[in-house]
Amino acid sequence: MTPSPAIILGLDPGLGTTGWGVIAVEGNRLRHVANGQIKTEPSMVLPRRLANLHAALYDVIRQQQPDGAAVEEVLGNSNAQSTLKLGQARGVVLLSAAQAGLVVGEYHPSIVKKATVGTGGADKKQVQAMVGHLLPGVKLTGPDAADALAVAITHAHHLASARAMQRRVGAV
Repeated sequence: MTPSPAIILGLDPGLGTTGWGVIAVEGNRLRHVANGQIKTEPSMVLPRRLANLHAALYDVIRQQQPDGAAVEEVLGNSNAQSTLKLGQARGVVLLSAAQAGLVVGEYHPSIVKKATVGTGGADKKQVQAMVGHLLPGVKLTGPDAADALAVAITHAHHLASARAMQRRVGAV
C-alpha cells in the first residue's frame, strides 16, 4: 500500500493580499493542488480586515485539509506603520494555522528564493517562472499565490532533508 501524499499549505502573509498555495508531496515529487489570494478591503478598519483574513484562511484550511503549513517571514521596511500592519497580518496567518493544529515552518524570503530558484537574490518573476517549472500546469492566481507556492516547495524540501538526515543518523 502506497502512503497518501503529504499536503502542504504555503502562506505569503500580507494585509492587502495574502497568498496561499497547496501542494501534494509524494517522495520527491511535487504536485500542485490549489492556489489563491485573500484580499482585504483597504477602506475597512484594521480589526475587521484582520478578522476577514482569519475567516478566509479558516475556509482555505477547512477545504484543503493540509497536513502542515509554512509561512514566509516578514522583512521590515522604511515605513514602520506598514511593517507593523504586515506583522499583524502575519500573526493572524500563524494563528489560523496553529488553531487548525498544523505544525508551521517559517522561512526567510532569501531561503525561499534559494530553495526555488537557486539564489537568495532572485526577483519575483524568477520565482514565478520556477514555480511554473516545478509544478507543471499550474495556473497562478497572482504573484502572492506564486510566492506562497514557493514557500510550500521550500517546506517540502526542508522536510525531505530532515527525513534523509534521520535515516542516516538512525542507520549509524
